[in-house]
Amino acid sequence: MADDIYSISLKNVSKKFGENLLFNNLNLDILTGSITGISGPNGAGKSILLRLICGLVKPDSGEISVLGQKVGIDCEFPRYVGALIDSPGLLMNASAGKNLKMLAQISSNTDNDRINQVLNVVGLDVNDQRPVRLYSNGMRKRLGIAQAILEKPQVLILDEPTDAIDQAGWKDVYEYLIALKDAGCTILFSSNNLDEISILCDQAYILKDHRLVQAAV
Repeated sequence: MADDIYSISLKNVSKKFGENLLFNNLNLDILTGSITGISGPNGAGKSILLRLICGLVKPDSGEISVLGQKVGIDCEFPRYVGALIDSPGLLMNASAGKNLKMLAQISSNTDNDRINQVLNVVGLDVNDQRPVRLYSNGMRKRLGIAQAILEKPQVLILDEPTDAIDQAGWKDVYEYLIALKDAGCTILFSSNNLDEISILCDQAYILKDHRLVQAAV
């Protein structure tokens, strides 16, 4: 199959931290325009795997390609990728809108209408001028998702996207992720919520024993 059928490809990727082996000849192909979920026990390396794909951590061996770019060879960090891994990087004394405006200034690719749109999508009040330090963990997670989707990425990578978000907010996140997929975005996320994986995913994997094992959805 042609390379552009896959937005993300990992070939024989291995990674150790000290004597701790996380991945051993790990392989993964993610179809363009699909949603893929990865689950697994705590400590299995789900967040590290997402960091590898984003170029934030380097593999010991193997090859990672994102949108045709070989990470660490063609680029340090793949372009057209939005990501939320671990805790979002936020300016704690600024409002949600100010956080997004500061991010938008880096690329000059985003206007106020888009900022207001993504705040609405994640369920945050566009008129709320409170500093983010007064936000709950769930609200900060929503803002992190808004950061990740702000520039309409072709690939979206999310680490536990609904963790800390109340159950009432899950539906908003699910609906938007499905809408992004329908628009052609490729989404990869980690989650141990099996219902979430069943609702959202076209394919799912379990990370265990240093490898990815395909799971039923």
